[in-house]
Parts: sequence; C-alpha cells; structure tokens
Amino acid sequence: METIYLGIVIFLFVLAIFDLIVGVSNDAVNFLNSAVGAKAASFKTVLFIAAVGVFAGAALSNGMMDIARHGIYQPEHFYFAEVMCILLAVMLTDVVLLDVFNTMGMPTSTTVSMVFELLGGTFALALIKTYESDALGLGDLINTDKALSVIMAIFVSVAIAFFFGMLVQWLARIVFSFNYKKNMKYSIALFGGVAATSIIYFMLIKGLKDSSFMTADYKHWIQENTGVLILCFFVFFTILTQILHWCKVNIFKMVVLLGTFALALAFAGNDLVNFIGVPLAGYSSYVDYMANGTQAGPDGYLMESLLGPAKTPWYFLFGAGVIMVYALYTSKKAHNVIKTSVDLSRQDEGEENFGSTPIARTLVRFSLTIANGISKIVPDNTKRWIDTRFRKDEAIIADGAAFDMVRASVNLVLAGLLIALGTSLKLPLSTTYVTFMVAMGTSLADRAWGRDSAVFRITGVLSVIGGWFITAGAAFTICFFVALLIHFGGTVAILALIALAVFLLIRSQVMYKKRKAKEQGNEAFRRLMKSGDNAEIMQLLKDHTREELTKVLEFAQDNFERTVTAFLHENLRGLRRAMGAVKFEKQLIKQMKRTGTVAMSRLDNNTVLEKGLYYYQGNDFASELVYSIGRLCEPCLEHIDNNFKPLDAIQKGEFTDVTEDITFLLQDCRRRMENNQFNDLEQDVRKANDLNAQLSQLKRAELQRIQQQNGSIKVSLVYLTMIQEAQNVVSYTINLMKVSRKFMAEEQRAEME
Repeated sequence: METIYLGIVIFLFVLAIFDLIVGVSNDAVNFLNSAVGAKAASFKTVLFIAAVGVFAGAALSNGMMDIARHGIYQPEHFYFAEVMCILLAVMLTDVVLLDVFNTMGMPTSTTVSMVFELLGGTFALALIKTYESDALGLGDLINTDKALSVIMAIFVSVAIAFFFGMLVQWLARIVFSFNYKKNMKYSIALFGGVAATSIIYFMLIKGLKDSSFMTADYKHWIQENTGVLILCFFVFFTILTQILHWCKVNIFKMVVLLGTFALALAFAGNDLVNFIGVPLAGYSSYVDYMANGTQAGPDGYLMESLLGPAKTPWYFLFGAGVIMVYALYTSKKAHNVIKTSVDLSRQDEGEENFGSTPIARTLVRFSLTIANGISKIVPDNTKRWIDTRFRKDEAIIADGAAFDMVRASVNLVLAGLLIALGTSLKLPLSTTYVTFMVAMGTSLADRAWGRDSAVFRITGVLSVIGGWFITAGAAFTICFFVALLIHFGGTVAILALIALAVFLLIRSQVMYKKRKAKEQGNEAFRRLMKSGDNAEIMQLLKDHTREELTKVLEFAQDNFERTVTAFLHENLRGLRRAMGAVKFEKQLIKQMKRTGTVAMSRLDNNTVLEKGLYYYQGNDFASELVYSIGRLCEPCLEHIDNNFKPLDAIQKGEFTDVTEDITFLLQDCRRRMENNQFNDLEQDVRKANDLNAQLSQLKRAELQRIQQQNGSIKVSLVYLTMIQEAQNVVSYTINLMKVSRKFMAEEQRAEME
C-alpha cells in the first residue's frame, strides 16, 4: 500500500512540473504584456529581465505553502488516504484546466483555479464523510472563508483596477500628452520618483515579504518605518531620474523594465504555491504517514501535522525557478496569452479577435450617452485643450508596438501599487485580475477604444472576465467528480484518470499546433498593418485577400457537397455539422469585412478609388456565397429533422449529376484563386452559364411535376429551394472570380505603370 502512495507522490511532482509550465504560460501575461506591448526592449531582453525576476522570486521564497495544507480543508478531520485523494484530484484537474485556457489564449487566475479545485475535492470527500457519520458537519471539514474571500476579490479587484487604470492614465496623458518628449523637462523627475518608489515598495511589501531573509524583525521594522522609507526612496529616485534624464536616459523605458522585474519577482515568490503547494503538501503528508501512521493505516491516520506551517527545502525552490525560467523562454502558449492582452489594449485599429455581443453593444451605447452628457457641461475651451493632449497622430510609439512607454509605465506602476496596497490591507487581490484590468482601463483612457472598435474590445474584456468565473466553476465541478472517482475507483480509477489527463494534454498540443498553422495565413495582414508604404500595403492586401477568398471557396466546396450528400442520404448529423459550419463561417466573413475595411483605410485616396469597388464587391459576393449555402442547408435540415419523405429517385439522380459539376466548378475556382491564375477564366464562365441553364431546366421540370400533382408538395418545395440556391452558388462564385480578376488586373497595370 505504501508503494502506491509513494507512486502518487512521485506523480504529483511530475504533474507539478507540467503545472509550472502551464502556469507560467498563463501568468507570463501579468508581467510581460506592458514591456512587450510598448517594445521597451527587444523580446529577448524583456524575457531575460523577467527570467531573472522569476528565478530570484522563486529562490528567495521561503515556501510557505499553507493554503494547500490547511487553507481549504481541515486536515485534522481527514485521513491520509483522503488527503492524498484530494491532492491528486486537484493536480490532475489543474494541469488540464490551465492548459485548456492557455490553448485558447485566455489569461485566467491560477489562484482561483487552485482554491476552487481544493474546495471541489474537499466538498466531495466531506459529503462522503458526513453521510457515513453524524459526528462531523460540512462546517467542520471545509474552510469556506478563503473561497468566499477569493470570490469577493474578483469583484473588488476588477472594479478598482479598471477605474484607477483609467483615471491615472488620463492624468498621465494630460501631463505628458502623446508627444511626451516635449512635456517631460521636469515632470519626468517627479514621475520617475513616484514610479520607482512605488515599484520598490511593491517589491518589499509583495515580492519579498515571504523571502527567506525577511525575518519577523525586518518585517516589523519595515512596517514601523514605512513612511520614512517611502519619503527617502522618493527623494532619492526623483533626483536620480532627473540626472538620468539630463544624461539622455529614457526614464519611461527604465520604469517599464524595472516594473517588469518587480512583477516577475512577486509572481514567482507568491504564486509559486499555486503550482507546487499541492505536491509539497502531498510529500509532507507521505513523510509524516511513513514516520508515524503506518500502524494505523492510510484510512485510520489523521493528518493533524498539516496544521503546522512548512518550510520548503531550497532545492525544491531552485528547481521550480529553473523550470519556470525554461517555460518562460520556450512556451509558445505564453506568447499566445500575451498576444490576447496586448491586442485588446493596442492603440491603433486592426484585426479584432472577438466579435460583438448584446452586452457590449449596450455598454457602448450607455457610455456614449454619458460621454455626450458630460461633453455638454464642459466648456468648449477646456474640451479643445484636452483634445490637444490626446492627438494620436503625435504619438511616439515604437515600430510594431501596441502602445507607448507612458501607458506601459502606468500599467506596471499602478498594478504594483494596487497589489501592494491590497497585500498590506490583507485583501487577496489577484495579480492576473489587477494587471489585466489596469491595462484595459489605461487603454480606454488613451482613447484606444474608438467607435469602430469599442464593442469588440469590450466583448474581449467580458470574455476574459467570464473566463475567470468559468475557471472557478469548472475547477470546482471537475475536481469534485475526479475526487469521487479516485475515492470509489481506487487504483484503477487513478490509472484511468492519469491516462485521460495525458491524452488531453497531448490532444491539446496537437490542436494548438493545427490552430497556429491556420493563423499563419494572417501574417500578410499583420505586416500590412505595420507597413507605411502604399505599394507594399497594396501587395500585402492582394496576398491577404487571395488567402481569405481561397478559404471561402474551400468552405463553399466542402459544405455544398456535404449538405447535398447528407440530405440525399438522410444524414441528420451531417446536416447539423454543415449548419454549424455555416454559422461559424458567417462570423469569419463578418471579421473579414471588418479587417478589409481597416486595411483599405491605409491606402491612399487614388488607390482606394481605383481598387475599392472591386474589393468590396468581392467581399459581398463571398458573403452571399456563404449565405446561399446556409439557405440551402436550412430547409434540408428541417426536412430531414421532421422525418418528411425523401426525394424520389428521379430528383436524386438529377441533382446528384449537377452537384458533381458544381463541386468541380468550385474546386477549379478555388485553385485559380489560390494560384492567382485568371487568364483562362472564360472556361469557368461558360461552365457556370451551362450549369445555370441546366438548373433552370430542372426547375421547369419540377414545376411541371407539381402541376401534374406527382409526388409530395413538401418534397417539391425543398427541391425547388435547392435548385434556386444552387443557381445562386454558381452565380456568386463566378461573379466573385470576375471581380477578383479585375482587382488583380488593375493592380498589375498599376505596377507596370
């Protein structure tokens, strides 16, 4: 029996390695997004600074892992076997759950996931114990205060961080404006003094509060002399930054890099418990059981030893630091999560990763109403002066950066201050919540959310916030059932769950690689948005358009054939899949139109006049092509779902023949679009005309059958709809190819000239 539990402890540490990797992938956004978004330094330099902070924070942490030992469950009432069941369930759930969020590129809270996993696993075992015995109640077994404090922290930190991010950034922009180099002669010293003091204070209060060298006497001395320390730091750094400014040092860059180091240090020092706290609790439990509990057995030895604090050996902390640094450098998913946060806060418009929702549209309308009301009260002279501080055309933004150094500095300084303040007030603020919402507040204050992008940015923010709540619910629910399976299933269930976790992690990696491969097609658009040369923009727009329209034609080919085949074979599942694909493609079409409008706006007026009509016609025909397949699929799905009579043999034979020809036409057009070959397009035009004539003949034949009252009227109506939409598919396809040929031909002539 002891061998089994030794295996569980070893596996917990194996999972801890994966948890460190996926945890860093998730939390890297907390300390990297500002420096990466502002391009304060090269990506390798930023990573190096963050890596030093991460390693220092992990190595200096004293490893107080109390929350995993007795923060949620009351260990004096749980037996060794029950504690190991809870801890194994937590780790299996945590690794898979965090990996899912990382794959989606959505930042979430590792603290929330761990707390609610512990709560879910404990609740499962507590229900069993209270059912088997009346001596204990749920209140004796579960410490709900911690979970409730985390829930409250979500609401508090989201609101506070967003509001103060918006307020402080607005004030910073009023002081420095977008052309900050003209307005920093002496104000930069005060800003640098406040920023550096805030970061140092944050490092002392949050980053190093539990470090190995931070004794009780040091903590007491810092608390007693906090005011004096802050004043001394402020005076020193104010003078230092002024001198550095005179020496032509970029103070904003210095603040951003220092803030990145401080947040990375605090992350590793404090959030390390989220990754290795549970395995260490399992290791401590096993050591205590082997020393004192083998006679009582795993089901008879209570884990009172977990009530005491534990010091983590230095080699565990050192190893955790090495793994975290490795993950920071190598994790592609970390870069993906960072991209989500940076994209939502970028200054300029571009490809929006999120759609529009009713809540977002309502919030935008409400905000516009308030803004218009305030605008009527503020004097015109004041409004004009404020507008001069927010002239985006004067913005000093590094090439390829999402925002400037001023906003990056405010992001880091304010996030550090709020986290330090929450820590000193004993409020369990989440690093993820604070850093993300500060970034969203500062982007709103910087007028980065324009009328054309606000609804999409708000949808993105709401999606991330919703993901935090989903994390809590999913962590609790999944861990609850996993703990039950382990408790009742024993070794067989453990092996099965381990195999399932490994399968899900491997599957996640495969899906992630496939998704990233598909996203490579957007590279032309990203380069287009960064380019300032009109000819290069036009060439990139051509490449991007060809890629997008090729995908549309590929979709049309696959789903037209799938819809018809599924209908003729009465395959309800196939029709539902086709309908789902149509709904998803409609969203992609909307996004394609939005990005196309943004791309066209970067061309000069003459090029827009020359190219615009063909470009927008192409987008319209692509949209109509997708909608035609949807109108074809919908009645077919309803017909089969209601178990109506199928097409007769004559109708099936007629439409099968024409379907093959239409599919071949779509395939040929897709090939032409992909290879940019429109020279002999007239062949496809003639095929399209012949197909439309053939479909018109089928329509007349079916109308004659209706007049002769041959067959079911329901079947005839759906058949006529199929013929009509097939004609539309052919017409929209060939029209799309015609305008695309003109679009490319016009560009080629322009290049020759």
